[in-house]
Amino acid sequence: MKLLYIDAINSGISGDMFLASLLGLIEEPNTILDDLKRLVDYLSGVSKLEINLITKKISGILINQIKIDLKESRDHRSPKSLMNALNKFLEEKHFSAQAKKFANSVLNSLIQAEAEVHGELIEKIHLHELSSVDTLIDILGVTKVLDVLGGFKEDFEIYCSKLPLGGGTIRTAHGILPVPAPATLKILEKSNLVVRNGPIESEIVTPTGAALLANLNPKVRNYEMNLHKIAYSAGQKEFNNFLNILRLFFGEIRDVDIYDKKHPLQKYLEPITILETDVDDVSGEILGNFLKKFEEEDILDVKILTGITKKSRPGHIIKVICRPENKFELIEKILEELGTLGVRMNIVERVCIDRQNKQHKIEIDDKNYELNYKISFIEIEGKKKIINIKPEFEDLKRISEISGFPIKKVQFFALSELKELYKNNSDSK
Repeated sequence: MKLLYIDAINSGISGDMFLASLLGLIEEPNTILDDLKRLVDYLSGVSKLEINLITKKISGILINQIKIDLKESRDHRSPKSLMNALNKFLEEKHFSAQAKKFANSVLNSLIQAEAEVHGELIEKIHLHELSSVDTLIDILGVTKVLDVLGGFKEDFEIYCSKLPLGGGTIRTAHGILPVPAPATLKILEKSNLVVRNGPIESEIVTPTGAALLANLNPKVRNYEMNLHKIAYSAGQKEFNNFLNILRLFFGEIRDVDIYDKKHPLQKYLEPITILETDVDDVSGEILGNFLKKFEEEDILDVKILTGITKKSRPGHIIKVICRPENKFELIEKILEELGTLGVRMNIVERVCIDRQNKQHKIEIDDKNYELNYKISFIEIEGKKKIINIKPEFEDLKRISEISGFPIKKVQFFALSELKELYKNNSDSK
């Protein structure tokens, strides 16, 4: 499976910056740029359009940069005219169906953000900066490179770093506005991207850059892959104390990761926290009281294990399994109840399958008894695979007392009837 990691932590992102770095991942970038130059035929008001990919050094690193020489008049350019030009280009330049959908989503995000910010109908808004052919160059260029790389296929993953937003103010057609621009914030508001302020007082995430990234819906996480290629790019701005370089890492995820993602148990994966401490100077009464109190807490499980500690002293290992969000509250209670000096904490993953509580009437000696039981199962391709069926012990105990049968015999009757009920493994309720 292919993987693209977008490292924007030292750059933010703009449309031309993203395009410049993506072009560094393919063999013939000029073929795409030559096609983009033909946008002059698709959008009225463009009298000159030259697009070049140049290389330059920043802080000793050779990077890509897009240079555009443009003359245009866009006073009356509407969202509809931009959308028409976009789709005509997509159709005539043979983009894939998934690529066409992505490009339209990006432009729609930009138009919708402007409409929501200004509280106007889409057909009445003035796009100002976004109405430039620059916007279509960025969207169509990024879309085409991703299409060439296979970025819209199922065997392609995209990860992303956290996104710095910059700060300060920016001069726009609407006057001086705070950074990030309102349209940028509106796009980010609807995304799954993780953002942070700073680290400089300047705009480093543009609306087009935000729209491209948000519509890729990348996973914000670290990457593990066999690295095949890395590309660097920069936008048009340079800063004294901020390395304005976007990095793209391109490679493949290990085969084991591909298998894991496709396994039906993947959907049952969830994070849990294991809290653990050792005590060798706590009485059995204190431990018993601790166990009773923690059974009433919001935990998944608690156990006490006996052992031998240093200097051959008998001791106990206290283990509490809980949800990650409850860990510190529970650690505080462990410290208070046991007087231990430290608690180990491990956040791990577990597979926790589905379960349901149900009721059934079982017949013993011509008498019916209500029985509660728990069924655990996993779903594979829409079908349930039963893992276990367990009658509630308190019900078995109650039936044993009423019927006079030993509890082991009641358990045998109950399991036999429940297994008969599910023998075809066909329960789908």
